[in-house]
Amino acid sequence: MKKFMDENFLLQTETAQKLYHEHAAKMPIIDYHCHLIPKMVADDYRFRSLTEIWLGGDHYKWRAMRTNGVDERYCTGKDTTDWEKFEKWAETVPYTMRNPLYHWTHLELKTAFGINKVLNPQTAREIYDECNEKLRQPEYSARGMMRRYHVETVCTTDDPVDSLEYHIKTRESGFEIKMLPAWRPDKAMAVEVPADFRAYVEKLAEVSGVTISTFDDMIVALRRRHDFFAEQGCRLSDHGIEEFYAEDYTEAEIKTIFNKVYGGHELTQEEILKFKSAMLVIFAEMDWEKGWAQQYHYGAIRNNNTKMFKLLGPDTGFDSIGEFTTAKKMAKFLDRLNTESKLTKTILYNLNPCANEVIATMLGNFQDGTWPGKIQFGSGWWFLDQKDGMEKQMNALSLLGLLSRFVGMLTDSRSFLSYPRHEYFRRTLCNLVGRDVENGELPISEMNRINQMIEDICYNNAKNYFQF
Repeated sequence: MKKFMDENFLLQTETAQKLYHEHAAKMPIIDYHCHLIPKMVADDYRFRSLTEIWLGGDHYKWRAMRTNGVDERYCTGKDTTDWEKFEKWAETVPYTMRNPLYHWTHLELKTAFGINKVLNPQTAREIYDECNEKLRQPEYSARGMMRRYHVETVCTTDDPVDSLEYHIKTRESGFEIKMLPAWRPDKAMAVEVPADFRAYVEKLAEVSGVTISTFDDMIVALRRRHDFFAEQGCRLSDHGIEEFYAEDYTEAEIKTIFNKVYGGHELTQEEILKFKSAMLVIFAEMDWEKGWAQQYHYGAIRNNNTKMFKLLGPDTGFDSIGEFTTAKKMAKFLDRLNTESKLTKTILYNLNPCANEVIATMLGNFQDGTWPGKIQFGSGWWFLDQKDGMEKQMNALSLLGLLSRFVGMLTDSRSFLSYPRHEYFRRTLCNLVGRDVENGELPISEMNRINQMIEDICYNNAKNYFQF
Protein backbone atom coordinates (compact mmCIF):
# COMPACT_ATOMS: atom_id res chain seq x y z
CA MET A 1 0.00 0.00 0.00
CA LYS A 2 1.36 3.42 -0.99
CA LYS A 3 1.72 6.15 1.58
CA PHE A 4 -0.71 9.05 1.23
CA MET A 5 0.71 11.91 -0.78
CA ASP A 6 4.34 10.78 -0.78
CA GLU A 7 6.90 12.03 -3.30
CA ASN A 8 5.37 9.78 -5.96
CA PHE A 9 1.79 10.91 -5.35
CA LEU A 10 -0.35 10.15 -8.46
CA LEU A 11 2.71 8.68 -10.23
CA GLN A 12 1.83 5.04 -10.68
CA THR A 13 4.79 3.85 -12.76
CA GLU A 14 8.55 4.23 -12.72
CA THR A 15 8.43 6.08 -16.03
CA ALA A 16 5.86 8.52 -14.69
CA GLN A 17 8.07 9.18 -11.68
CA LYS A 18 11.09 9.96 -13.86
CA LEU A 19 9.07 12.20 -16.14
CA TYR A 20 7.82 14.20 -13.20
CA HIS A 21 10.88 14.43 -10.97
CA GLU A 22 13.45 14.88 -13.72
CA HIS A 23 11.47 17.06 -16.12
CA ALA A 24 8.07 18.45 -15.10
CA ALA A 25 8.92 19.45 -11.54
CA LYS A 26 11.87 21.65 -12.50
CA MET A 27 9.95 23.85 -14.94
CA PRO A 28 8.94 27.38 -13.86
CA ILE A 29 5.26 28.31 -13.67
CA ILE A 30 3.54 30.54 -16.20
CA ASP A 31 0.09 31.20 -14.76
CA TYR A 32 -1.49 32.81 -17.80
CA HIS A 33 -5.01 33.06 -16.38
CA CYS A 34 -5.72 33.88 -12.75
CA HIS A 35 -7.81 36.18 -10.59
CA LEU A 36 -5.16 37.39 -8.16
CA ILE A 37 -5.78 40.87 -6.73
CA PRO A 38 -3.02 43.03 -8.27
CA LYS A 39 -2.92 45.35 -5.25
CA MET A 40 -1.86 42.46 -3.04
CA VAL A 41 1.14 41.80 -5.28
CA ALA A 42 2.01 45.48 -5.53
CA ASP A 43 1.85 45.90 -1.75
CA ASP A 44 3.50 42.53 -1.05
CA TYR A 45 0.54 41.77 1.16
CA ARG A 46 1.02 40.00 4.50
CA PHE A 47 -1.77 37.59 5.46
CA ARG A 48 -3.18 37.84 8.97
CA SER A 49 -4.01 34.13 9.24
CA LEU A 50 -4.33 30.82 7.43
CA THR A 51 -8.06 31.48 7.21
CA GLU A 52 -7.54 34.66 5.21
CA ILE A 53 -5.14 33.18 2.67
CA TRP A 54 -6.96 29.85 2.44
CA LEU A 55 -10.68 30.44 2.94
CA GLY A 56 -11.11 34.07 1.98
CA GLY A 57 -12.97 34.15 -1.33
CA ASP A 58 -12.64 30.40 -1.94
CA HIS A 59 -16.09 29.35 -3.12
CA TYR A 60 -14.87 25.78 -3.68
CA LYS A 61 -14.41 25.38 0.06
CA TRP A 62 -17.59 27.30 0.86
CA ARG A 63 -19.65 24.92 -1.29
CA ALA A 64 -18.19 21.91 0.52
CA MET A 65 -18.82 23.46 3.93
CA ARG A 66 -22.43 24.29 3.08
CA THR A 67 -22.95 20.75 1.81
CA ASN A 68 -21.53 19.46 5.08
CA GLY A 69 -24.14 21.39 7.03
CA VAL A 70 -22.00 24.34 8.07
CA ASP A 71 -23.90 27.57 8.69
CA GLU A 72 -23.21 30.41 6.23
CA ARG A 73 -21.78 32.63 8.96
CA TYR A 74 -18.74 30.34 9.09
CA CYS A 75 -18.25 30.65 5.32
CA THR A 76 -18.84 34.29 4.47
CA GLY A 77 -20.04 35.80 7.76
CA LYS A 78 -18.50 38.83 9.43
CA ASP A 79 -19.41 37.90 13.02
CA THR A 80 -17.12 34.88 13.39
CA THR A 81 -13.40 34.69 14.09
CA ASP A 82 -10.77 33.34 11.72
CA TRP A 83 -10.26 30.38 14.03
CA GLU A 84 -13.97 29.54 14.13
CA LYS A 85 -14.10 29.52 10.32
CA PHE A 86 -10.99 27.39 10.06
CA GLU A 87 -12.33 24.98 12.66
CA LYS A 88 -15.45 24.44 10.57
CA TRP A 89 -13.30 23.85 7.50
CA ALA A 90 -11.21 21.30 9.40
CA GLU A 91 -14.40 19.52 10.43
CA THR A 92 -15.44 19.41 6.77
CA VAL A 93 -12.16 18.13 5.31
CA PRO A 94 -12.62 14.44 6.34
CA TYR A 95 -15.90 14.48 4.44
CA THR A 96 -14.21 15.69 1.24
CA MET A 97 -12.47 12.38 0.54
CA ARG A 98 -12.51 11.69 -3.24
CA ASN A 99 -13.32 15.34 -3.85
CA PRO A 100 -10.32 17.22 -5.32
CA LEU A 101 -10.44 19.53 -2.31
CA TYR A 102 -9.01 16.71 -0.21
CA HIS A 103 -5.93 16.48 -2.43
CA TRP A 104 -5.57 20.23 -2.90
CA THR A 105 -5.81 20.86 0.83
CA HIS A 106 -3.02 18.50 1.76
CA LEU A 107 -0.86 19.38 -1.25
CA GLU A 108 -1.06 23.06 -0.30
CA LEU A 109 -0.24 22.35 3.34
CA LYS A 110 2.74 20.26 2.28
CA THR A 111 4.22 22.52 -0.40
CA ALA A 112 3.56 25.88 1.23
CA PHE A 113 4.07 25.09 4.90
CA GLY A 114 5.96 21.79 4.97
CA ILE A 115 3.12 20.12 6.87
CA ASN A 116 2.54 16.42 6.15
CA LYS A 117 -0.19 15.88 8.74
CA VAL A 118 -3.74 15.07 7.67
CA LEU A 119 -6.11 17.93 8.48
CA ASN A 120 -9.03 16.93 10.70
CA PRO A 121 -10.63 18.26 13.92
CA GLN A 122 -7.89 16.68 16.05
CA THR A 123 -5.01 18.30 14.15
CA ALA A 124 -6.75 21.58 13.31
CA ARG A 125 -5.41 23.74 16.13
CA GLU A 126 -1.84 22.52 15.75
CA ILE A 127 -1.86 23.09 11.99
CA TYR A 128 -3.56 26.46 12.31
CA ASP A 129 -1.03 27.75 14.83
CA GLU A 130 1.98 26.43 12.90
CA CYS A 131 0.81 28.00 9.65
CA ASN A 132 0.00 31.31 11.32
CA GLU A 133 3.47 31.40 12.85
CA LYS A 134 5.02 30.89 9.41
CA LEU A 135 2.78 33.52 7.84
CA ARG A 136 4.49 36.09 10.06
CA GLN A 137 7.75 35.45 8.23
CA PRO A 138 8.61 37.71 5.24
CA GLU A 139 8.90 34.80 2.82
CA TYR A 140 5.19 34.04 3.29
CA SER A 141 4.00 37.35 1.87
CA ALA A 142 2.13 37.53 -1.45
CA ARG A 143 5.36 37.91 -3.40
CA GLY A 144 7.08 35.36 -1.21
CA MET A 145 4.46 32.77 -2.13
CA MET A 146 5.01 33.44 -5.80
CA ARG A 147 8.76 32.99 -5.36
CA ARG A 148 8.22 29.80 -3.35
CA TYR A 149 6.44 28.16 -6.27
CA HIS A 150 8.97 29.28 -8.90
CA VAL A 151 6.44 31.48 -10.68
CA GLU A 152 7.81 33.35 -13.67
CA THR A 153 4.74 35.15 -15.05
CA VAL A 154 1.13 35.67 -13.99
CA CYS A 155 -1.67 37.22 -16.02
CA THR A 156 -4.45 38.73 -13.97
CA THR A 157 -8.02 39.35 -15.15
CA ASP A 158 -8.77 43.03 -15.71
CA ASP A 159 -11.68 45.11 -16.95
CA PRO A 160 -11.04 47.74 -19.67
CA VAL A 161 -11.83 50.49 -17.14
CA ASP A 162 -9.19 49.25 -14.66
CA SER A 163 -6.35 51.70 -14.09
CA LEU A 164 -3.68 48.96 -13.99
CA GLU A 165 -1.94 51.14 -11.41
CA TYR A 166 -0.87 48.12 -9.38
CA HIS A 167 0.62 46.40 -12.40
CA ILE A 168 2.62 49.54 -13.05
CA LYS A 169 3.63 49.84 -9.39
CA THR A 170 4.73 46.20 -9.29
CA ARG A 171 6.81 46.54 -12.45
CA GLU A 172 8.44 49.76 -11.31
CA SER A 173 9.29 48.19 -7.95
CA GLY A 174 11.71 45.85 -9.69
CA PHE A 175 9.84 42.68 -8.67
CA GLU A 176 11.43 39.91 -10.71
CA ILE A 177 8.17 38.04 -11.41
CA LYS A 178 6.09 39.49 -14.23
CA MET A 179 2.50 40.42 -13.41
CA LEU A 180 0.74 41.30 -16.67
CA PRO A 181 -2.86 42.36 -17.24
CA ALA A 182 -5.33 40.40 -19.34
CA TRP A 183 -8.21 42.16 -21.09
CA ARG A 184 -11.66 40.99 -19.82
CA PRO A 185 -14.33 43.16 -21.53
CA ASP A 186 -17.45 41.21 -20.48
CA LYS A 187 -19.20 44.28 -19.03
CA ALA A 188 -18.92 46.14 -22.31
CA MET A 189 -21.35 43.65 -23.85
CA ALA A 190 -23.59 43.11 -20.82
CA VAL A 191 -26.71 44.90 -22.08
CA GLU A 192 -29.31 42.91 -20.15
CA VAL A 193 -29.78 45.69 -17.57
CA PRO A 194 -29.83 49.12 -19.27
CA ALA A 195 -28.99 51.12 -16.13
CA ASP A 196 -25.94 48.98 -15.38
CA PHE A 197 -24.76 49.17 -18.98
CA ARG A 198 -25.07 52.95 -19.08
CA ALA A 199 -23.19 53.31 -15.79
CA TYR A 200 -20.40 51.16 -17.21
CA VAL A 201 -20.20 53.14 -20.45
CA GLU A 202 -20.02 56.38 -18.47
CA LYS A 203 -17.12 54.96 -16.48
CA LEU A 204 -15.46 53.90 -19.75
CA ALA A 205 -15.86 57.44 -21.08
CA GLU A 206 -14.26 58.83 -17.93
CA VAL A 207 -11.15 56.65 -17.96
CA SER A 208 -10.64 56.79 -21.73
CA GLY A 209 -11.16 60.52 -22.13
CA VAL A 210 -13.66 59.88 -24.93
CA THR A 211 -17.12 61.48 -24.85
CA ILE A 212 -19.52 58.61 -25.57
CA SER A 213 -22.93 59.22 -27.07
CA THR A 214 -22.92 56.72 -29.95
CA PHE A 215 -21.84 53.14 -30.58
CA ASP A 216 -18.87 54.35 -32.63
CA ASP A 217 -17.78 56.50 -29.68
CA MET A 218 -17.82 53.47 -27.40
CA ILE A 219 -15.64 51.49 -29.78
CA VAL A 220 -13.15 54.36 -29.99
CA ALA A 221 -12.99 54.40 -26.17
CA LEU A 222 -12.50 50.65 -26.00
CA ARG A 223 -9.74 50.78 -28.59
CA ARG A 224 -8.00 53.47 -26.58
CA ARG A 225 -8.12 51.25 -23.49
CA HIS A 226 -7.00 48.24 -25.54
CA ASP A 227 -3.96 50.26 -26.62
CA PHE A 228 -3.27 51.20 -22.99
CA PHE A 229 -3.41 47.54 -21.92
CA ALA A 230 -0.94 46.68 -24.70
CA GLU A 231 1.40 49.40 -23.44
CA GLN A 232 1.35 47.73 -20.01
CA GLY A 233 2.42 44.37 -21.43
CA CYS A 234 -0.95 42.73 -22.08
CA ARG A 235 -0.68 39.77 -24.44
CA LEU A 236 -4.04 38.10 -24.14
CA SER A 237 -7.75 38.64 -23.61
CA ASP A 238 -10.35 36.55 -21.85
CA HIS A 239 -14.11 36.30 -22.23
CA GLY A 240 -16.50 34.68 -19.77
CA ILE A 241 -19.61 33.81 -21.77
CA GLU A 242 -22.51 31.44 -21.30
CA GLU A 243 -22.32 30.39 -24.93
CA PHE A 244 -20.93 31.62 -28.22
CA TYR A 245 -22.83 34.38 -29.98
CA ALA A 246 -22.92 34.36 -33.76
CA GLU A 247 -26.14 36.05 -34.87
CA ASP A 248 -26.31 37.85 -38.21
CA TYR A 249 -26.47 41.62 -37.88
CA THR A 250 -25.81 44.87 -39.71
CA GLU A 251 -23.85 47.88 -38.45
CA ALA A 252 -27.02 49.94 -38.57
CA GLU A 253 -28.80 47.44 -36.34
CA ILE A 254 -26.04 47.49 -33.73
CA LYS A 255 -25.99 51.29 -33.64
CA THR A 256 -29.76 51.34 -33.15
CA ILE A 257 -29.54 48.72 -30.40
CA PHE A 258 -26.85 50.75 -28.61
CA ASN A 259 -28.98 53.91 -28.75
CA LYS A 260 -31.92 51.98 -27.35
CA VAL A 261 -30.14 50.40 -24.39
CA TYR A 262 -28.04 53.50 -23.66
CA GLY A 263 -31.29 55.44 -23.55
CA GLY A 264 -32.54 53.18 -20.77
CA HIS A 265 -34.82 50.87 -22.73
CA GLU A 266 -34.78 47.10 -22.30
CA LEU A 267 -33.73 45.03 -25.28
CA THR A 268 -35.41 42.01 -26.77
CA GLN A 269 -33.57 38.70 -26.56
CA GLU A 270 -32.86 38.93 -30.29
CA GLU A 271 -31.31 42.38 -29.84
CA ILE A 272 -29.19 41.21 -26.91
CA LEU A 273 -27.80 38.31 -28.93
CA LYS A 274 -27.05 40.52 -31.93
CA PHE A 275 -25.22 43.07 -29.79
CA LYS A 276 -23.15 40.40 -28.06
CA SER A 277 -22.35 38.82 -31.43
CA ALA A 278 -21.10 42.12 -32.80
CA MET A 279 -18.99 42.87 -29.73
CA LEU A 280 -17.34 39.44 -29.77
CA VAL A 281 -16.27 40.03 -33.36
CA ILE A 282 -15.00 43.55 -32.68
CA PHE A 283 -12.99 42.40 -29.66
CA ALA A 284 -11.55 39.51 -31.67
CA GLU A 285 -10.48 41.89 -34.42
CA MET A 286 -8.74 44.13 -31.87
CA ASP A 287 -6.82 41.14 -30.52
CA TRP A 288 -5.86 40.02 -34.03
CA GLU A 289 -4.52 43.48 -34.84
CA LYS A 290 -2.13 43.29 -31.89
CA GLY A 291 -1.26 39.62 -32.18
CA TRP A 292 -2.77 38.78 -28.79
CA ALA A 293 -4.16 35.39 -27.87
CA GLN A 294 -7.87 35.31 -27.02
CA GLN A 295 -9.47 33.00 -24.46
CA TYR A 296 -13.10 31.93 -24.25
CA HIS A 297 -14.42 30.39 -21.04
CA TYR A 298 -17.95 29.25 -21.73
CA GLY A 299 -20.65 27.00 -20.37
CA ALA A 300 -21.38 28.20 -16.81
CA ILE A 301 -24.83 28.94 -15.45
CA ARG A 302 -24.11 31.61 -12.88
CA ASN A 303 -25.85 32.86 -9.75
CA ASN A 304 -28.47 30.11 -9.64
CA ASN A 305 -29.44 30.78 -6.03
CA THR A 306 -31.34 34.09 -6.16
CA LYS A 307 -31.61 34.40 -2.39
CA MET A 308 -27.86 34.04 -1.86
CA PHE A 309 -27.02 36.21 -4.86
CA LYS A 310 -28.98 39.07 -3.30
CA LEU A 311 -27.22 38.46 0.00
CA LEU A 312 -23.61 37.82 -1.14
CA GLY A 313 -23.34 38.83 -4.80
CA PRO A 314 -21.57 36.86 -7.59
CA ASP A 315 -18.68 34.39 -7.34
CA THR A 316 -19.72 33.02 -3.97
CA GLY A 317 -20.33 29.37 -4.88
CA PHE A 318 -23.72 29.19 -6.56
CA ASP A 319 -22.76 28.49 -10.17
CA SER A 320 -22.95 25.21 -12.08
CA ILE A 321 -22.24 23.49 -15.37
CA GLY A 322 -24.64 24.49 -18.13
CA GLU A 323 -26.03 22.60 -21.10
CA PHE A 324 -25.76 24.58 -24.32
CA THR A 325 -25.65 23.47 -27.94
CA THR A 326 -22.88 25.83 -28.98
CA ALA A 327 -20.94 23.93 -31.65
CA LYS A 328 -22.61 25.58 -34.65
CA LYS A 329 -22.38 29.08 -33.19
CA MET A 330 -18.78 28.54 -32.14
CA ALA A 331 -17.91 27.36 -35.65
CA LYS A 332 -19.77 30.27 -37.24
CA PHE A 333 -18.00 32.80 -35.02
CA LEU A 334 -14.54 31.36 -35.69
CA ASP A 335 -15.28 30.94 -39.40
CA ARG A 336 -16.32 34.57 -39.78
CA LEU A 337 -13.00 35.74 -38.35
CA ASN A 338 -11.03 33.17 -40.34
CA THR A 339 -12.77 34.12 -43.61
CA GLU A 340 -11.68 37.71 -43.07
CA SER A 341 -8.16 36.51 -42.10
CA LYS A 342 -8.63 38.03 -38.63
CA LEU A 343 -8.56 34.93 -36.44
CA THR A 344 -5.80 35.29 -33.85
CA LYS A 345 -4.45 32.63 -31.49
CA THR A 346 -7.44 31.24 -29.63
CA ILE A 347 -7.96 29.10 -26.53
CA LEU A 348 -11.34 27.42 -26.02
CA TYR A 349 -12.38 26.24 -22.53
CA ASN A 350 -15.56 24.23 -22.06
CA LEU A 351 -17.13 23.68 -18.66
CA ASN A 352 -19.27 20.70 -19.61
CA PRO A 353 -17.12 17.58 -20.17
CA CYS A 354 -19.60 16.24 -22.69
CA ALA A 355 -18.21 18.89 -25.08
CA ASN A 356 -14.60 17.67 -24.88
CA GLU A 357 -14.66 15.97 -28.25
CA VAL A 358 -16.60 18.88 -29.75
CA ILE A 359 -13.83 21.28 -28.79
CA ALA A 360 -11.04 18.87 -29.72
CA THR A 361 -12.43 18.49 -33.24
CA MET A 362 -13.22 22.21 -33.60
CA LEU A 363 -9.52 23.06 -33.24
CA GLY A 364 -8.50 21.30 -36.43
CA ASN A 365 -10.98 23.26 -38.51
CA PHE A 366 -9.05 26.50 -38.04
CA GLN A 367 -5.39 25.55 -37.66
CA ASP A 368 -3.66 27.34 -40.51
CA GLY A 369 0.04 26.52 -40.21
CA THR A 370 0.98 30.02 -39.04
CA TRP A 371 1.67 28.96 -35.45
CA PRO A 372 2.01 25.55 -33.78
CA GLY A 373 -1.21 24.85 -31.91
CA LYS A 374 -2.71 28.20 -32.93
CA ILE A 375 -6.19 27.09 -31.82
CA GLN A 376 -5.95 25.53 -28.35
CA PHE A 377 -8.17 23.28 -26.23
CA GLY A 378 -7.89 24.96 -22.84
CA SER A 379 -7.12 22.87 -19.78
CA GLY A 380 -9.90 21.56 -17.58
CA TRP A 381 -11.21 24.55 -15.63
CA TRP A 382 -13.42 25.32 -12.65
CA PHE A 383 -15.39 22.13 -11.99
CA LEU A 384 -13.03 20.20 -14.29
CA ASP A 385 -9.62 21.22 -12.93
CA GLN A 386 -9.19 17.93 -11.09
CA LYS A 387 -7.57 14.61 -11.98
CA ASP A 388 -10.53 13.07 -13.80
CA GLY A 389 -11.41 16.28 -15.65
CA MET A 390 -7.82 16.93 -16.69
CA GLU A 391 -7.32 13.36 -17.89
CA LYS A 392 -10.48 13.50 -19.98
CA GLN A 393 -9.45 16.81 -21.53
CA MET A 394 -5.96 15.54 -22.36
CA ASN A 395 -7.27 12.25 -23.72
CA ALA A 396 -9.68 14.04 -26.05
CA LEU A 397 -6.93 16.40 -27.19
CA SER A 398 -4.50 13.50 -27.68
CA LEU A 399 -6.94 11.49 -29.76
CA LEU A 400 -8.21 14.34 -31.93
CA GLY A 401 -5.37 16.88 -31.92
CA LEU A 402 -1.77 17.28 -30.76
CA LEU A 403 -1.19 16.99 -27.03
CA SER A 404 2.45 17.91 -27.59
CA ARG A 405 1.42 21.45 -28.61
CA PHE A 406 -0.79 22.00 -25.54
CA VAL A 407 -0.06 25.20 -23.53
CA GLY A 408 -0.82 23.47 -20.24
CA MET A 409 -2.23 24.47 -16.88
CA LEU A 410 -3.35 27.66 -15.13
CA THR A 411 -4.78 28.30 -11.65
CA ASP A 412 -7.88 30.39 -12.54
CA SER A 413 -7.72 31.30 -8.85
CA ARG A 414 -7.74 34.26 -6.49
CA SER A 415 -5.54 32.48 -3.97
CA PHE A 416 -1.77 32.67 -3.55
CA LEU A 417 -1.97 29.06 -2.31
CA SER A 418 -3.34 27.68 -5.59
CA TYR A 419 -0.03 27.19 -7.40
CA PRO A 420 0.09 23.48 -6.40
CA ARG A 421 -2.65 23.01 -9.01
CA HIS A 422 0.19 23.20 -11.53
CA GLU A 423 1.95 20.38 -9.67
CA TYR A 424 -1.31 18.40 -9.56
CA PHE A 425 -1.66 18.84 -13.32
CA ARG A 426 1.97 17.95 -14.01
CA ARG A 427 1.76 14.79 -11.96
CA THR A 428 -1.44 13.82 -13.78
CA LEU A 429 0.17 14.52 -17.16
CA CYS A 430 3.28 12.50 -16.33
CA ASN A 431 1.22 9.61 -15.02
CA LEU A 432 -0.86 9.58 -18.22
CA VAL A 433 2.14 9.60 -20.54
CA GLY A 434 4.25 7.32 -18.32
CA ARG A 435 1.53 4.70 -18.34
CA ASP A 436 1.52 4.71 -22.15
CA VAL A 437 5.28 4.10 -22.18
CA GLU A 438 5.02 1.28 -19.64
CA ASN A 439 2.18 -0.30 -21.63
CA GLY A 440 4.20 -0.25 -24.85
CA GLU A 441 1.89 2.33 -26.43
CA LEU A 442 4.75 4.82 -26.76
CA PRO A 443 8.30 3.70 -27.68
CA ILE A 444 10.94 3.83 -24.97
CA SER A 445 13.45 4.52 -27.74
CA GLU A 446 11.79 7.94 -28.09
CA MET A 447 12.24 8.96 -24.45
CA ASN A 448 14.19 12.08 -25.37
CA ARG A 449 11.21 13.28 -27.41
CA ILE A 450 8.78 12.31 -24.63
CA ASN A 451 10.87 14.13 -22.02
CA GLN A 452 10.85 17.22 -24.22
CA MET A 453 7.08 16.97 -24.71
CA ILE A 454 6.54 17.01 -20.94
CA GLU A 455 8.74 20.09 -20.50
CA ASP A 456 7.01 21.80 -23.41
CA ILE A 457 3.51 21.25 -22.04
CA CYS A 458 4.52 22.35 -18.55
CA TYR A 459 6.28 25.55 -19.63
CA ASN A 460 7.88 26.01 -23.06
CA ASN A 461 4.70 25.94 -25.12
CA ALA A 462 3.04 28.67 -23.05
CA LYS A 463 6.16 30.85 -23.07
CA ASN A 464 6.39 30.63 -26.84
CA TYR A 465 2.66 30.87 -27.52
CA PHE A 466 2.15 34.05 -25.51
CA GLN A 467 5.63 35.38 -26.41
CA PHE A 468 6.44 36.30 -22.83
